[in-house]
Amino acid sequence: MSTIVVEVWKPLALLFVWDIAVTAFYMMTTFKAPSLPLTIFGTVLALFLGFRDNSAYQRWWEGRQLWGLMINASRNLARAAIAFIPDEPARARDLKRSIALRQVAYVNALRAQLRKLGDCPEVYDFVSKEEGAEPMSRVNGANGFLDGTSKRIEEARQQGWIDTIQQTQMERILVDIANAQGGMERLKNTPLPVQYRFFPSFFTRLFCLLLPIGLVETLGWATPIGSTLAGLMFLAALQIGDDLVDPFSNTPHDLPMNAMCRTIEIDLKQAIGDEAPKPLTPVKGVLW
Repeated sequence: MSTIVVEVWKPLALLFVWDIAVTAFYMMTTFKAPSLPLTIFGTVLALFLGFRDNSAYQRWWEGRQLWGLMINASRNLARAAIAFIPDEPARARDLKRSIALRQVAYVNALRAQLRKLGDCPEVYDFVSKEEGAEPMSRVNGANGFLDGTSKRIEEARQQGWIDTIQQTQMERILVDIANAQGGMERLKNTPLPVQYRFFPSFFTRLFCLLLPIGLVETLGWATPIGSTLAGLMFLAALQIGDDLVDPFSNTPHDLPMNAMCRTIEIDLKQAIGDEAPKPLTPVKGVLW
């Protein structure tokens, strides 16, 4: 709640000044405040904002489901590589490890892409500079890592370490990963229609301007307090929709992709026998 208040304090301060001005004008003149059907206006606006917030939450929840699929598919890919590819020769063992670590690099690259962070130096914690240079030079670096993983699976088949059935099973997991990435990119690149963004914002601000005019007859000098509190509720509802509409923005309200990438890193490193880091913990109440 405190975060919401911080985000809406500027329009709320302006609203409070406007409420004081309307109240002072009414009290010091013979002006008769018009009777406004604020109950009807407020009910319609609340329904409008509720519908918009629900649509925004559906986008946020779909993004969380896609990341859940990504976590499970990452585990499945590592488990298949460990089960199918033998430990000997050493080259096969290195290839198995490479597939698992490339997947950790992949999810971190995807996280950076979705948040539009530009470069993602974290990928080089899991792959060498030479191995990561080619995919990261692409427009879609995450997809570059998937292509490289597919080539390594094909290399394992060519070497006779896996058969075509095992290769097909691993490729099917890569398809699940690519489908999850595509769903995330669709959410990121397809905002709510302009009507969903413009009209709720416009009508909320208009309603806040009309509030003191409709309340001053009843509340008198208490109008600035009552009107500002009512305005806070509507502005907060408007801000909640803005915060949820992009589940991959780099804000405290987006999905905790850092934590989910760390979950994948822990699971895959432990699967290949490497030392794994600890899970991320919230920073000032926010899990990134």
